[in-house]
Amino acid sequence: MSQGFERKPEWLKVKLPGQGEYRDVDRILKDLNLHTVCRSARCPNIADCWGRRTATIMILGDVCTRGCRFCAVTTGNPKGYVDETEPERVAEAVKRMKLRYVVLTSVDRDDLDDGGAAHFARTIRMIKEQNAKILVESLIPDFADGPIGERYAVSENLKEIINAGPDVIAHNLETVERLTPHIRDRRMSYELSLEVLRILKELDPEGFTKSGIMVGLGETDEEVYQSMEAIRKVGVDILTIGQYLQPTRKHLEVSRFVSPDQFTKYEGRARDLGFLAASCAPLVRSSYHAADVVSLLKKS
Repeated sequence: MSQGFERKPEWLKVKLPGQGEYRDVDRILKDLNLHTVCRSARCPNIADCWGRRTATIMILGDVCTRGCRFCAVTTGNPKGYVDETEPERVAEAVKRMKLRYVVLTSVDRDDLDDGGAAHFARTIRMIKEQNAKILVESLIPDFADGPIGERYAVSENLKEIINAGPDVIAHNLETVERLTPHIRDRRMSYELSLEVLRILKELDPEGFTKSGIMVGLGETDEEVYQSMEAIRKVGVDILTIGQYLQPTRKHLEVSRFVSPDQFTKYEGRARDLGFLAASCAPLVRSSYHAADVVSLLKKS
């Protein structure tokens, strides 16, 4: 039975956008013509995050060359267009918003030879050059466009990101192995995402890596635990698990609303597996309260 647009449990209620800080962040982003995954992907936490002057800035445009069945970002073909002024505008937004922590992500760009890695790296550098104390989390795509056996140019693209000096590099597994072909774009794979995470840790053993999955898409709890183990096995430091919510009626339906108690169990298992940090709760998303987690790790 579809639960996507039915009455949600009490624990999934969120506040509506307000005035003050939210409006100021909205004005800055509009003024600089920047996209956010908060708005493009219809994130339920937008009021909370923007109200605390945080946002996940989405670069390389707002048209993704892939079409995952859970994601509200527009799918299409940008035909190689890249706005070369975007990195400067992102750095200016970070300055105006007075951020101490910024999450930077992008659409998939299979129309570009490097998947957009060079542009992504340039944006990180622009932010760091402006203020070296700003912490940057980079939530990256896989930078690949073929079967896994043909994707080892991926390593060069990942080196480009690492060399730009982000404080955290994240890449999401999104779902369990069995559901991956049904939920994610056909050009993605469970194995490839794990390989990206493995290569990141191999190239930079001291760097923090992060990954996350959604629940409520038809997986079992045992499959969630198996995915957690797979993520930890490739050296990932930080884990996020949150409830999938259907963004529109055209997207996949919610199969179940996972209880807060079960999320607590996920978090306990994450500690047992040795993750340095884990955020597991219904409204958790990859970048939700990310600054709190990473700031603690940086101090330890």
